[in-house]
Amino acid sequence: MPQSGIVKYHVKLSYEVDGLVERADIIGAIFGQTEGLLGPEMNLNELQRVSKVGRIEVNARNTANTTAGDALIPMSTDIDTCALIAAGIESIDKVGPFDCKFTLEAIDDVRAAKKDDIVKRAKEIKQKWATKTVSEGESMLNDVHQGDSKKLTTYGPSKLTCSSGLADSNWVILVEGRADVINLLRAGYDNALAIEGAKIDESIKELCNSKETVVAFLDGDRAGGFILKELKSVVAIDYELRADNDVEVEELTPQRIDEILSPIAEEIKGGKPTPQLKSEDDKPLAEMAAKVFPTLNETLEAVALDGDNNEIFKVPISEVVSKLSTQSGIKYLLLDGIITQRLLEGAKNAGIECVVGHRVAKLSNSDGMTLKTFGDLGVA
Repeated sequence: MPQSGIVKYHVKLSYEVDGLVERADIIGAIFGQTEGLLGPEMNLNELQRVSKVGRIEVNARNTANTTAGDALIPMSTDIDTCALIAAGIESIDKVGPFDCKFTLEAIDDVRAAKKDDIVKRAKEIKQKWATKTVSEGESMLNDVHQGDSKKLTTYGPSKLTCSSGLADSNWVILVEGRADVINLLRAGYDNALAIEGAKIDESIKELCNSKETVVAFLDGDRAGGFILKELKSVVAIDYELRADNDVEVEELTPQRIDEILSPIAEEIKGGKPTPQLKSEDDKPLAEMAAKVFPTLNETLEAVALDGDNNEIFKVPISEVVSKLSTQSGIKYLLLDGIITQRLLEGAKNAGIECVVGHRVAKLSNSDGMTLKTFGDLGVA
């Protein structure tokens, strides 16, 4: 803390994170997830600038799959502000993509000799605060409640936060959390759904299968990259969008959100162009895929064919890899889903020459295998 700052209190908190994180991640969560929560007058960055908060000290202890430790925040504010800041930090439930819990252990008065004076002054500040009409932080919260709460609802058994327009829209915007959904509402987009965690809920998969277009709009930080990778492994994403580098979606201005989303919205509104065969060399394969597609599309199934285009089996996608290990003579595998690395390896082991799906994930070691999408073959 600068020389002009006199420490009055030590706010001591403990934390537990369901994943491996670093000290910098903890500090980033404390600053990032409390910013704007209590209004700019209680922003930790601003309090540090005016010497009301000192350097936050964090200790971390890693186990095999978790991180635990404690944080010490030196403060020279009144006790009410200490309590509010502590409560704000206790509300943090995520560090990166991992669940976490902060618990206040103590607020120690480091100037016990002047405790009576501090309490007297704290009462004066509290009384003065109470006589004000409404603080800026309260105004912001009231505005969000009145302007946006009527447009928020939940989706699925897990009650994931979403916009009320999601049900009627033919496309969905997947974001990370509730604050992102609210921010998209401010920008005029009422078809967002919050993933709310690194693990993708089953109801999200079902919803995406029912929508014509799926847009992923995630934070521009490292955690956003992790979640995007997990999302792409289970959901067919049509458009991958990220906030600006090291910026979260909830921090973007409505104007910036519209700049990112409006080109996609216009393209969806105008309709996707009809798929065209990309290579004449694929014409025989395209003709075969066109015959299979009507009975395969939107079934979440996979069909295996031999060299004469005769069906060998048709099973749900979830069972196809195990099924491949017991079959032979397969030349083509067509599926209503994403061609993943696991499926690619299973197809290689089964001696399959060609796999066709809706999407192709980012793969390694695909040499010797023909991978196509129905769009590549002009089939829709």
